[in-house]
Amino acid sequence: MQATNPAAHPLYPRLFSPLDLGFTSLPNRVLMGSMHTGLEEHKDGLRALAAYFAARARGGVGLMVTGGIAPNRQGWLAPFGAKLSTRAEASRHRHVTDAVHDEGGKICMQILHAGRYSMHPMLVAPSPLRAPISPFRPWEMSPRLIRSTIGDFADCAALAREGGYDGVEIMGSEGYLINQFIAPRTNKRHDDWGGSFEKRIRFPLEIMKKVREKAGDDFIVIFRVSMLDLVDDGSTWEEVEQLALALEQAGATMINTGIGWHEARIPTIATLVPRGAYAWVTRRLMGALRIPLITTNRINTPEKAEQLLNDGFADMVSMARPLLADPDFVKKAFEQRAPEINTCIACNQACLDHVFRQKDASCLVNPRACRESQSVPPQGTGRKGKKIAVVGAGPAGLSAATELAALGAEVHLFEAAKEIGGQFNMAKRIPGKEEFYETLRYFRNMIEKRKVALHLETPVDAGLLIGNGFDEVVLCTGVAPRVPRIEGVDHPKVLSYIDVLLHKKPVGEKVAIIGAGGIGFDVATFLTASEHQHTVNSGEEAIERYREEWGIDPEYRHRGGITEQETADVPRKVWLLQRTKGKIGDRLGKTTGWAHRLTLKHRGVQMWPGVQYHKIDDAGLHLTYQGQAQVLDVENVVICAGQEPLRDLYGPLVEAGLAVHLIGGAKEAAELDAQRAIAEGWALATAQ
Repeated sequence: MQATNPAAHPLYPRLFSPLDLGFTSLPNRVLMGSMHTGLEEHKDGLRALAAYFAARARGGVGLMVTGGIAPNRQGWLAPFGAKLSTRAEASRHRHVTDAVHDEGGKICMQILHAGRYSMHPMLVAPSPLRAPISPFRPWEMSPRLIRSTIGDFADCAALAREGGYDGVEIMGSEGYLINQFIAPRTNKRHDDWGGSFEKRIRFPLEIMKKVREKAGDDFIVIFRVSMLDLVDDGSTWEEVEQLALALEQAGATMINTGIGWHEARIPTIATLVPRGAYAWVTRRLMGALRIPLITTNRINTPEKAEQLLNDGFADMVSMARPLLADPDFVKKAFEQRAPEINTCIACNQACLDHVFRQKDASCLVNPRACRESQSVPPQGTGRKGKKIAVVGAGPAGLSAATELAALGAEVHLFEAAKEIGGQFNMAKRIPGKEEFYETLRYFRNMIEKRKVALHLETPVDAGLLIGNGFDEVVLCTGVAPRVPRIEGVDHPKVLSYIDVLLHKKPVGEKVAIIGAGGIGFDVATFLTASEHQHTVNSGEEAIERYREEWGIDPEYRHRGGITEQETADVPRKVWLLQRTKGKIGDRLGKTTGWAHRLTLKHRGVQMWPGVQYHKIDDAGLHLTYQGQAQVLDVENVVICAGQEPLRDLYGPLVEAGLAVHLIGGAKEAAELDAQRAIAEGWALATAQ
């Protein structure tokens, strides 16, 4: 994809204007931000990483940044993690940089020292304070170790250049080592490396100077500054600005925006965060520096990126997960095909949650992500010309139908409802999960582009499929709610989650929810959202409401940019109940589950584990909790107690001799697992 000039693009003129860095120029204003994938740790992972980044370079990204690479062993994120401290290691990075350059792209390597966030016993920090997210207490760094670590950063940058990188990003935010020196929260020293602000920023400034000295003047050096710590005893705004000015003077090429520490209890990248919710922080610094500023967090459409650039929020936008979701994001925007972009929904389920479980990252909406090096059948292999029926237009069916059609099959997609989407049509109604509308928009466009024959309002029986020339049938018929064995479960006050979320049945002011899995949390969130939250889901109003709910101070009157949370305006009294003992919501995703729990806590939801249910009658829900029998005087009881697979068609079709595949909920009813459903559709289509 060729660069354009500022006036050439009719839709996104700022996004596709080149960015002059003096010694080099970037073709557009899109940075693929750093994101760990797990490929960095593979024995031969750099080849897989090369294919991953090459796909994004081919898709037109202006500049990319790798996941964090440690400058020494003490800086490892985990034992034997990614590190660059030898020439032998640098040579292996040539797989990545050569692949990117062959596609006409540019790439920087992020240098990250985890400090007290390291998950190994050799961890070090400015002060021996254990992080709440690490089991290990760090060793306090001696002045000698501090100086050698500065040298390791500089050597790492020089080796990155030797490995073919166009630059480096120095990770100075998110609560990692450099950030730990800067903030009084974690730097309790009384020597030349702590105490006053000038001494606390000595470490990052010495690193910046040494990196520039070692790597040369014609080498991109991005410094990622924590512009909003979101923790007590973080930086003040005046300190953030003073540090940025000093880094510019020390030789930084660009300043990137870092938001929040990993230990902060404020969501920063989850779906419930409005688009562009943190760009205001970068905007505060615009005009103070001569070098370009990069803004980040929850920017997932070209329209939002263009608006932020055009309104002066930043000089460049960083998007990480949106380019995981669609490697051709930039190319599609440039070619005015934005409706075909597979939009990131910020769910974190297959990317960050996978990485935290020591699995390779992928993407809920794009199962190909991080599997670019794996072979798939060429177009048409084994499926070209075949007539295939896909029954059910939920996540699994949409994935299978569009992928099979892309391989040359004649695909007929049958759906009994009036619209595609299946359980997505419930998820999209949850305040904070409106991004599911984007996934449905993408699939509608793919159905049309790939010429899938869509049959809506068409219930399917075996007779419709048998004898109509179908070579294969894919059953994606989904799930039905499981009805628990509780006396009175058929009482008029009992509703299913489908009644509430899809059929919009009225719900009273006092509600008990039976089942605290993902569906139960969604129903509780839906029922406790204010009228404002149900009607305003984007723009400045949504951002203002989000800041108030989570205690974020746009005036920066307190260290770390945090303030008191606003008391939630809750329309209902809700009890979220589960039969099993243990923490409510324990099976939710690691990177977002805590935020969902806090949301409901802020709204006064009573979350009770270890409940025994007895009966439901006019008086309410009879139960035992903590050994005490009681009756919850509720107007409604909503059942969210799991699902059963719907696969009635399977037996008759197999008996008729058809090749039948079961995927998604029809194969295994496990909550609303859209990630598994979409991945199974892709895997079925591309199976050799």
